[in-house]
Amino acid sequence: MSENKVLVVGGGFSGLTAAVEAAEAGSDVIIVEKNPYLGGRVTQLNKYFWKMCPPNCGLEIQYKRIKNNGQIKIYTMAEVEKISGAEGNFDVTIKTQPRFVNEKCTGCNKCAEACPEERSNDFDFGMSKTKAAYLPHNQAFPLQYVVDVKACKGSSCAKCVEACKYDAIHLDMKAETVNVKVGAVVMATGWNPYDATKMDNLGFGKVQNVITNMMMERIAAPNGPTGGKIVRPSDGKEVKNIAFVQCAGSRDENHLAHCSYICCLASLKQASYVRELYPDSKVKIFYIDIRTPGLYENRFYTKIKEDQNVSFLKGKVAKVEQAPNGDVTLTAEDIMGGSKSSETFDMVVLATGMEANAKALTGAGVTPTDDGFIDQATLPKGIYATGTLKTPVDVARSAQDATGVVMKSIQSLRRK
Repeated sequence: MSENKVLVVGGGFSGLTAAVEAAEAGSDVIIVEKNPYLGGRVTQLNKYFWKMCPPNCGLEIQYKRIKNNGQIKIYTMAEVEKISGAEGNFDVTIKTQPRFVNEKCTGCNKCAEACPEERSNDFDFGMSKTKAAYLPHNQAFPLQYVVDVKACKGSSCAKCVEACKYDAIHLDMKAETVNVKVGAVVMATGWNPYDATKMDNLGFGKVQNVITNMMMERIAAPNGPTGGKIVRPSDGKEVKNIAFVQCAGSRDENHLAHCSYICCLASLKQASYVRELYPDSKVKIFYIDIRTPGLYENRFYTKIKEDQNVSFLKGKVAKVEQAPNGDVTLTAEDIMGGSKSSETFDMVVLATGMEANAKALTGAGVTPTDDGFIDQATLPKGIYATGTLKTPVDVARSAQDATGVVMKSIQSLRRK
């Protein structure tokens, strides 16, 4: 029966919120997530606003609510291929990719210990490696390993199969298609960091020790590639002199015309990571405007400004170049001083913008606006967009919006 069933496309924070709220209100829920784990971008953060909590302090609550609710079904490594029908009676086609590990997995790590092949760890943005048989991260939900078919040699190796005592690994798994009927659909496919290689003047991918803000989150995280020690990728040197470049792709008609909302706050937060870890460190933030929307966020900005080792320069960055010994030279206009500024740093962090992951929904017949987000007014009745799919927002506002969308989806179920 589709009348009391809600499909949630995306298992990030807004998708999880929508799923548990709908289920606890009495609806059956299906979560479709393209990654092998739930949690979305939040799982990759070191801390999030505004209480500066580690992400798992919020995620573990959602996971517990899911575990305790038998009305939620989860498809990981899956995407929606097609949605047809109308409010109260949608036909949905879901394509699932093989995980090569079934529900018998206990998370014992024996498969990874036996595996001879390595892969670049996309969870750490390529800054670390895992075995081809791996757990996505140490607090992954579901706690279930996955085999990367691109790195695995398959049946010609099969050492992971031999090492598993629980018959959990099957290298002959195939992709599957599942058809379901639902009464309402919540789109929560989240966002991607803007591709920093598209900004030639900022040096990402060409200049050593130029990283993105999301890479900085992984470096600072205790479960990240450096165990939470903020060091630069090229040589492991402790970062004592660091620059943050704001609006890296945002508010630029050649890239992302919109303000990405979270970038200024993210850099202020990351400045605090460095200052707390290295008391003698210096931070410089290059900005167009500092934007701190919300009640408490501006107080955080005020606190950071009072730190004498944190300085701000208003002006766009013209170029980022390689300096000797792995250092980075940054040249920017100084609007207030009426001149150019050129300085050298241990590392440079680009505050790359937020790009909605709306392309994941093209198979579902959803068309994004010119700025890449979803306009709710263009969606059919019974289909709702939430979180960063609609507009750039932070974690708290994503959760608030998802709760409101659940109310609308329940109304759709009742109208039929």
